[in-house]
Amino acid sequence: MDVPIMAEFAASGKTPEILFWVGCSGSFDQRAQKITKAFAAILNRTGIQYAILGKEELCTGDPVRRAGNEFMFQMMAYQNIQTLNNYQIKKIVTACPHCFNILSNEYPVLGGNYEVIHHTVFLQQLIDEGRIKLKGGGNFKGKRITYHDSCYLGRANQIYEAPRKVLELLDAELVEMKRCKSKGLCCGAGGAQMFKEEEKGSTRINFERADEAIATGSNIIASACPFCNTMLTDGVKHAEKEDSIQVMDIAELIAADLDY
Repeated sequence: MDVPIMAEFAASGKTPEILFWVGCSGSFDQRAQKITKAFAAILNRTGIQYAILGKEELCTGDPVRRAGNEFMFQMMAYQNIQTLNNYQIKKIVTACPHCFNILSNEYPVLGGNYEVIHHTVFLQQLIDEGRIKLKGGGNFKGKRITYHDSCYLGRANQIYEAPRKVLELLDAELVEMKRCKSKGLCCGAGGAQMFKEEEKGSTRINFERADEAIATGSNIIASACPFCNTMLTDGVKHAEKEDSIQVMDIAELIAADLDY
């Protein structure tokens, strides 16, 4: 894919409309790379001038801070802030709620002040501006979709409506799980749990959450977080429903239904 690098932009004296913050999952996880490609395809299609940091992008430090290593977090954060400030970045869009939360709420204290937008909110803005047009009666006509609220998007930042408004544009039936919005259940990956085995209990959180999604009778579980995507996919596999239920990011759903 033709994805512009920030260093190239700066070398030619240009400034992009947005910096697309890819994040660790979107860079290295094979499943999440598909989300990155889908969002980049939307940006290319809409003609938005954007760039990524490429090899200059470090992890935001969210997992290490949640795991309690404040020293390492601050080292990583200061390095990122130095890079972003050197490029005079003002506006960042990211497909990861963990990156979104820490960049917008925790970097300012360390000198990193940016307008940070989650990709679902950005997609809604593009749709409202008429820059994204979807096929009528597209790929999802007659399908049933349920949306899982990411903790860092929902409860932490009160972003509930934008993802749902984007999904409403698809020719599909949107159904809610019993626990949704401010009462939504965590996928089980938050607080750096993504990188460790959980404490012993009667069931795994992601199995319970996937079962709630399956109970809605949906063909597609929509998520807006690469961590949630991984956990829910594992839950669907555990329930042996991977042949009939897909877990997809909102960017993937929109990219699949773009009117070219």
